[in-house]
Amino acid sequence: MRRVLFLRHGHHDRLGRILCGRMPGVSLSETGRAEARAVAEALARRFAGERGLRLLSSPQPRTRETAAPLERALGLTAEIAPDLDEIAYGDWTGKPFAELDGDPAWTAWNTSRASARPPGGESMAEVQVRVGGLLERLAGEEGAPVILVSHGDPIRAALLGLLGLSLDAYDRIVAAPASCSELELWPGGGRVVSINERLAG
Repeated sequence: MRRVLFLRHGHHDRLGRILCGRMPGVSLSETGRAEARAVAEALARRFAGERGLRLLSSPQPRTRETAAPLERALGLTAEIAPDLDEIAYGDWTGKPFAELDGDPAWTAWNTSRASARPPGGESMAEVQVRVGGLLERLAGEEGAPVILVSHGDPIRAALLGLLGLSLDAYDRIVAAPASCSELELWPGGGRVVSINERLAG
């Protein structure tokens, strides 16, 4: 069995206002940096004495900045994992939510997540496949726990897949900034141990 911990990045100043996706230059706010330090301290206590830990991060600056205190606290070097990247939002990248409101494609995205796709972007089903593929690879390896630093929707897609729920249920799962969700995986299966665990603040 492989223990896996998803960690969502901390707060940034555009959160809740702009659909950032993979837009460049999105860094943690002061609040986000404080959250990352607090989570690192909590996970250093949780994994004290554990050997062979791995730390994987999405390539986005906000996830790498969230991983940085963990690197120091746990004595690890984060591995960049493209499978953990944020959804590619295509033409919506960088748009304010207020501007998207009322767009029929945006409404479809938020009501039919299992089948909708951002214009020029990536479907949530594709996100689930790439994150799920990483989890399958980790489940097939014997080893110490793995910490995965990612984004809200990729984390929710992974949890829904493991729970056997439709992607249309994405809004029934909360993955708040700087929250942890823990899984136990084995070849061909797994289970959710916790969702949206708040270790900071």
